[in-house]
This record gives sequence, structure tokens and C-alpha cells, in this order.
Amino acid sequence: MEWTEPSLILSAGRHGEHHAIVDLLTASRGRWRGLVRGGKGRRLSGILQPGNEVEAHWRARLESQLGAVTIELRQGRAGALLGEPRRLSALVSVCATLAACLPEREAHPAVYEAATAFFDLLSDETMESADWGPALVRLEVGLLADLGYGLDLKACAATGVLDDLVYVSPKSGRAVSAKAGKPYHDRLLPLPAFLTGQQTGPMTAKAVSDGLFLTGFFLERLVRESHARPLPQERQRLLQAFKDEGTA
Repeated sequence: MEWTEPSLILSAGRHGEHHAIVDLLTASRGRWRGLVRGGKGRRLSGILQPGNEVEAHWRARLESQLGAVTIELRQGRAGALLGEPRRLSALVSVCATLAACLPEREAHPAVYEAATAFFDLLSDETMESADWGPALVRLEVGLLADLGYGLDLKACAATGVLDDLVYVSPKSGRAVSAKAGKPYHDRLLPLPAFLTGQQTGPMTAKAVSDGLFLTGFFLERLVRESHARPLPQERQRLLQAFKDEGTA
């Protein structure tokens, strides 16, 4: 069996002295792993970086086998962000989160398209964290929905009102209004206004960190239930960076 598809590099781990096991995300086949011979050599190591878009050719005698992958670079992103630590951190965080959350060999084309669009946004030098930060949160909201953990942020779970939604129930994933949630505010998750279309002022680092905290809560639950592991440290470090900026 074999296939050739545009793919996003999620990770590449060493296999022996010279080779690499690459974790790919494709539009029609989902997350897929394979052996890249010489993947840790000088020519390929720079290509096998998280976020890079490649043309991947996978081949194996049986579909159930790990298989071998040959790689050609289509668009390099990681190297272009080396001088932008926050953007690079976001790129690596998304790749690590997708690798942790997505099951192998299960197509999620909407996630692939959202990740590609987000990486393109990160690569746009005119975009600030106030632009790509909320886009990152929305990407994770979409990831949760695609995996069956969708949040319901349209109306208050307790009263049905459509405005002043400032919390999310950690049990149901449904929005809660300020009035209904006030007695329980210390047990509810923050809901940033940009996720409900109620944002009026400029975007802040705190709003982004609240969004990442919200999605991170449910992503953590997902990976622990499905894969018995925590969210990647790359994701935690990015959240902490926005928290630190929001409290500075």
C-alpha cells in the first residue's frame, strides 16, 4: 500500500543513529506515522520541523505496518519563526497538541485546514498576538468539537439568556451568564468575550490566556480519558506566557 499527500509535520523523533519516526497530519488520512531514513541527517533534519508543510510519500507492504516515508518540502515555517519566540512557541504548541489529541489514521479534514490556516496567520509578520491569539483559541475550540467534545457557548445553560455570558460549566461545557453563575463563580471556567461575539474593547493577553485556560481544561480531560496522559509541556508553556503577559 502507498499514498502521497501534502502533510504537516507534527513531530520527528530519533530512531537509531540516523533515522527518524515522523508524525504527520494529512487532510484525508488524518494523523499518520512513518520511518524517514536519514531523517536526522543534515539534509532532512531541517525539513522535519514542527509546522513545516511537506509532500509525504508513505509506503508499506501492509497498511498496519509503520511504513517508510519520503519527504519533500512544500513550505518551511519553523525556520522563519526562529527570531519570533512567541510565534514559534504557538506553532510548536499546536503541533504537540494535535499529536496528543488526534487518534492515528482517522481523517479530520477540518482540523487540518484550521491548522494550516493558523500556521499561515502566524507566518504573517503584520499579525500581532492580538490577532493570532484568539485564532489559536478558536482552533482548539474546533478541535474539541471535531473530536466530540464541543462547547455550547450560545446561551446560558441555567436560564437560556443569550447575553452576558462570562462562564463555562466544567461539567457540561455550556455557557453560563454572569448573574446565574455568580454564586458559583469560583467553580466555573472563564469565557472570554471574543468567543461569544461580545468583545467590545481591544484584545488583551488576559482574554487569550482565559481562552487557552478554557480550552486547555477540556483538552486535558480528552487526552487523559483517551490516551492517559497530560497535555504537552509545549502547550502549558504557551499558556503560562500569556498568563504572565496578562498580569504584568
